[in-house]
Amino acid sequence: MTVSSLAAPAQAEARPDRPGATELRLAAFAAHRRARFPLGPLTLFTGPSGSGKTGALRAYEALARLGGGAALGEVFPDPVACVPERARPDAQRRRGFRIGCTVDGPEGPVRLEVAVQAEPELRIVGERLTAGGVTLLETALRDPGRRAVQAAWHTAGSSPVTRGPLPDDRLGTALLPLRVAGRTDGERRVLAAAEQMVVALRSVYACDPSPRRMRAATPLGAGRLLRGCDNLAEVLWRTRSECGHRYAHLVTAVRAGCAGPVTDVLAEPLGDGTVRAVLDRGDGVRTHLGLLGDGELRYLALALVLLTGPGVLEVDPAGEVPAALQTLTVLADGLDRGLDVRQAGELVRLAARMCERGHIRLVGAVGDAVPVCEEPGVTVVDLTP
Repeated sequence: MTVSSLAAPAQAEARPDRPGATELRLAAFAAHRRARFPLGPLTLFTGPSGSGKTGALRAYEALARLGGGAALGEVFPDPVACVPERARPDAQRRRGFRIGCTVDGPEGPVRLEVAVQAEPELRIVGERLTAGGVTLLETALRDPGRRAVQAAWHTAGSSPVTRGPLPDDRLGTALLPLRVAGRTDGERRVLAAAEQMVVALRSVYACDPSPRRMRAATPLGAGRLLRGCDNLAEVLWRTRSECGHRYAHLVTAVRAGCAGPVTDVLAEPLGDGTVRAVLDRGDGVRTHLGLLGDGELRYLALALVLLTGPGVLEVDPAGEVPAALQTLTVLADGLDRGLDVRQAGELVRLAARMCERGHIRLVGAVGDAVPVCEEPGVTVVDLTP
């Protein structure tokens, strides 16, 4: 594995006010062992098929869902597939996997490590949250017969730690605000670190546009873009009137990535409560998106994702934290799937511009990074053996 970044050399900077993941660690997960991947505002995983690009993004999404409070069984419906292939069971027939990350923000770098038992039953068997060399939360499975782990969190009061049980099917870090009162400086430090971790993780949008579904007309509804971008026409109908400035940028991006002249991107009502998306060619001709190729449709959908935000995308941001202090992270497996070199280049350049502003981050996987990873600011993680 090789890692490179074309960003300008880092200078001594103040702590970022927007929490963001700076490292993904897969100690034992699927094809990865003892792996550490740096994450920048724009990170592209590259490598041949089977090198583990999808697995890395799947682990990131799993951490995000756990940070949002999802139950372990919802996050890992097939947990055995996450266990490294050559991992041998212990004397109690137990096998599992370990994932973690680092999030930087106002509290400085905060590290999270999670150990999951996949067999014989799915449960979290260990978790550690640390910052500044101090263990703020640590859990361990003490009694396999109980559906709970023993937790100890930093107190720094009359007692250095407080102990108590936590469920073994939820991320303890996400539950700390419900269990820690914040009476001491130590407890307040625990809460601040946990909040930083959760805010960074839960504002994640995993995107994989499905051209087949995007071709159909869609009913008007909430106007929040689904993971497969099935309701693209509905979202275009909504966003055109909400932010003319960003919509103009979308039209410019579509013009650069789609064949033929493009003067506008529209959603037109069909009279039955549905809308369909079209490209205005500028000469009285409107091309229904159903006539576009798969690559053009994926390019359009991904450009729309990069130019919108949590209010439009189907995500669950931290409602108790001001939007100005959050960053949306887009996960895009197969970012260049179906795209030609020109489209992939335009998309990465758009992503670089949007990520530079700090409101959005992108972690994507591409098959061949040579033509598209030469933009300044791109962190390239090459998984080629």
